Amino acid sequence: MASVVEYKGRKAGYRCGYCDSAEGKVSCGMWAHSMTVQDYQDLIDRGWRRSGKYVYKPVMNQTCCPQYTIRCRSLQFQPSKSHKKVLKKMLKFLAKGEISKGNCEDEPMEPTMEDAVAGDVALINKLDIQCDLQKLKESLECEEKKGRSSKKAESHELIQSQDTEEKLGSGGPSHSIEVHAVPKPGKGADLSKPPCRKAKEIRKERKRLKLAQQSPAGGFEGVQAPREPLSLFLPKAKSSQPKSLEDLMFESLPENASHKLEFTRFLCSSPLEAENPPNGPDCGYGSFHQQYWLDGKIIAVGVIDILPYCVSSVYLYYDPDYSFLSLGVYSALREIAFTRQLHEKTPQLSYYYMGFYIHSCPKMKYKGHYRPSDLLCPETYVWVPIEQCLPSLENSKYCRFNQDPEAVDEGRSKEPDRLQVFHKKAIMPYGVYKKQQKDPSEEAAVLQYARLVGQACSERLLLFRS
Repeated sequence: MASVVEYKGRKAGYRCGYCDSAEGKVSCGMWAHSMTVQDYQDLIDRGWRRSGKYVYKPVMNQTCCPQYTIRCRSLQFQPSKSHKKVLKKMLKFLAKGEISKGNCEDEPMEPTMEDAVAGDVALINKLDIQCDLQKLKESLECEEKKGRSSKKAESHELIQSQDTEEKLGSGGPSHSIEVHAVPKPGKGADLSKPPCRKAKEIRKERKRLKLAQQSPAGGFEGVQAPREPLSLFLPKAKSSQPKSLEDLMFESLPENASHKLEFTRFLCSSPLEAENPPNGPDCGYGSFHQQYWLDGKIIAVGVIDILPYCVSSVYLYYDPDYSFLSLGVYSALREIAFTRQLHEKTPQLSYYYMGFYIHSCPKMKYKGHYRPSDLLCPETYVWVPIEQCLPSLENSKYCRFNQDPEAVDEGRSKEPDRLQVFHKKAIMPYGVYKKQQKDPSEEAAVLQYARLVGQACSERLLLFRS
């Protein structure tokens, strides 16, 4: 199936949802009647992005808020401290119903719902969290005992429901809320109490025993034993070997956990044609909904495109009643883990595209926190590490990231006459089509389209002309 698009041209002077400028937004767009995943992959690598079936590209040096395509190198990704905090917060909520108080470290939803698309076909459930009651219960109790012993003299600093432990032991839901008061100044270590490292050493010993049980007799440390679910509070990994995203995300939960979180994926309406090549991921390529179900209720939906080289995040929307779970952060981490899972079957699929990075909009700069990541140069369409781009963006909204002044767009349109046109139910090169046209504005529009999509896409996409 060939891609069929209808170029709509340049649109300027309309409202921007990022800075609220009434007339500052400028972009070019086209309606995609159908599109192959390879064509869309090539388009987003030239700064395009879809909103439903409408595919648009900001005019970067003119629009009020330049939008730079950003991708995360998922195979090298390591969660930050704030990411780990979000994952542990989710696990504690699922296990015991604990709701953390304080600021919600979430990421904002996009200013409009234009990127959301509908879905209706179930796909996979491979990422459901597995439960392990005894390990989680022991680790939670160990941490609670440590906390109680160190704060026994100042119990008023911790307000907690009295029936929390009874509900955990009986399997009933627990919805305790912990509120930690600010520590009083001048309070040092109490020598009459056990050293702070005692609980840590116990956990270390538990981990050593666990690894010993997993490894065969006479095994070497360099041989990895089959992985099992990890307990919630394992010792901190050494800096040289940090815990992976999967280790943090797929912690074990008790069988009687307070909440059950499930994930399903659905095929959704979009211009992308579903493809299932033998060398592709098991779920195939195309557009999907990832649904997040909590206790039988849907609380969030993530829209993604699975493409030849990446998982592209299109949109996330969620129930605001559950914003305390930082679902924006959590879903992004799950999608990164999902990208890595797909990479195991499809080696060329290794990137996680997060849409547009808008440095001039404070609420949209969070995408730069997923490292390592790259920004797309708006002039030469090469990827540049974000660390090299940020100094320039501090000085100017619009920047050329490629530091080579001689570099040009290698994929630019060089032979526009080879562009494919779909006219009156016939496919023909633009060189043939233009001989039939007398309107001079027609050629200007077609050449603008060719420049934006590049030579390769112009020869594959069918440009519909009435």
